Amino acid sequence: MLHYVTFNIRLDNGQDGAHNFVYRKPGIIQAIRSMQPEIIGFQEVLPHVGAWLRETFPEYTFVGCGRSGTLEDEQVCIAFRWESMQLISASTFWLSPTPLVPGSRYPQQSPCPRTVTEVLLHLTEEKRVLRVVNTHLDHEGEQARALGLGQILRQLDHPGLFPDAPVILGGDFNAQKEDPEMQLLRDSAFVNLTENIGTTYHGYDGEHPSSIDYICTRGEIACSAVRKWDWKENGLYLSDHFPVEATLSFTPCD
Repeated sequence: MLHYVTFNIRLDNGQDGAHNFVYRKPGIIQAIRSMQPEIIGFQEVLPHVGAWLRETFPEYTFVGCGRSGTLEDEQVCIAFRWESMQLISASTFWLSPTPLVPGSRYPQQSPCPRTVTEVLLHLTEEKRVLRVVNTHLDHEGEQARALGLGQILRQLDHPGLFPDAPVILGGDFNAQKEDPEMQLLRDSAFVNLTENIGTTYHGYDGEHPSSIDYICTRGEIACSAVRKWDWKENGLYLSDHFPVEATLSFTPCD
């Protein structure tokens, strides 16, 4: 079994008062150490949070870089347990007309650049290769989200090395499943494992709940369970989003 988690850890700019990241750290440590997922796709990771994650969880290898032109600011990173997986390749590209230009973006989107982190992993026990893609689509523009999602799906149609490897595509898409920009996903070969997951963004107070966090798969991979980490202790959630976990296994090769 393989446990994959998408986890928007919440941008830490000290703006959340009693829910600031510093207070949520113990719960995050407890949850990850308790659940021990093999792969985690994080969003909204500022450099100091990324440094803390790497120091706190040495059993994971972290891949990802900041989204700005200087490779600073937020990152969408992928963490995987290095004891059971070998990294074949890793890349970051920007959702823009010039994807290999750091900090680039579509004119139709917010001022925030958006990136995709992709890794190709060899799972040593299963003797299988897996492609994992993590992203965070634009928070303001429907058109920007459609452009970004379309770019990702086109990229995955031309994957290069190990083109038949199963794919996990996850992240914070900032859109509900029925929104117009998500038609691209509905028309694709991907299976939306979080179709019926319910609220994933709660904003701490639950006033404007939405379901915007996704785990999707394509290829020879099956899902036996999907659940939210609705962890709450001493009034503190892990984030303003519920992390979402999928339990996966590989289907037999023909």
